[in-house]
Amino acid sequence: MAPSNELRTKPTVHDDFVRMLVLETDEQHPDDHKERGSFGDVFDSLFKKAGDEHDPPLGIETVSHFVVEDKGGSVPKVAEMEDVHAILITGSMYDAHGNEPWILKLVELIQTIWKTRPDIRFSGVCFGHQILCRALGAKISSTPNSKWELAHTPIHLTPTGARLFNNPKDGKIHLHQMHQDHVVFPPSSATTPLLPEQHDRDIHVWGSSATTEVQGVYIRRRLFTTQGHLGFDEEMVHRQIEMRIASGSIDVEGDDQELANAKDTAEWRHDGVVVAGAILRFFHEDDDEV
Repeated sequence: MAPSNELRTKPTVHDDFVRMLVLETDEQHPDDHKERGSFGDVFDSLFKKAGDEHDPPLGIETVSHFVVEDKGGSVPKVAEMEDVHAILITGSMYDAHGNEPWILKLVELIQTIWKTRPDIRFSGVCFGHQILCRALGAKISSTPNSKWELAHTPIHLTPTGARLFNNPKDGKIHLHQMHQDHVVFPPSSATTPLLPEQHDRDIHVWGSSATTEVQGVYIRRRLFTTQGHLGFDEEMVHRQIEMRIASGSIDVEGDDQELANAKDTAEWRHDGVVVAGAILRFFHEDDDEV
């Protein structure tokens, strides 16, 4: 199904809610789209589930917008975001360090919103995590030896991460991974004038894995990103792998060990709802003192 260039809104039943704009940076596998909708629909369902499980419930209204101009999308203007409280940028098969015109427009949009709308909070997943860090001056590149990080992966939490995720007993969470690029170092006042030096104490890496040191960045009251995919399930893992094999980005022979691990662990339970709940609390300003 061709992506829609129109804003698509999923309302909430709660009186107290945040309005999240999901910037979709890729298309779903056709079978996943048929079963679950676009990536914006996936995040809407996930965040509503996390919000309903919170005590008291946390409301969220989702507005989705497809931004890949090569496939009929468009990068929105700041003026279109008058009623937006938060922005989430999805994962993508595109490279966050690429220079396609729509990617450069997206970087400029992030920087403009950061400067002119300090009330808007940002989140991003995989590509979204990387493009937000890029917009704040961080370096994005291929992982060492261009190694894929695939499959159900433990993420070891820093003290900040432990507080964000309510102190899990073993000091880690688990998410599905699907990336060959990574954030080399987090943003700071040394990477961009958008982050004054006095704010460096508010910038944290919340977790790391064996392959990826920067699994997520937390900037108090502004940004909460994750390299891992909180919205994936078993079928989505298998189909996303199929798409990457078909595009040539995954080498069936060269990446055979990572592929086998991804397929073997695709059904394992992960902490996507936990991560969605933490990001939703961040959007609602509940964890501002973390």
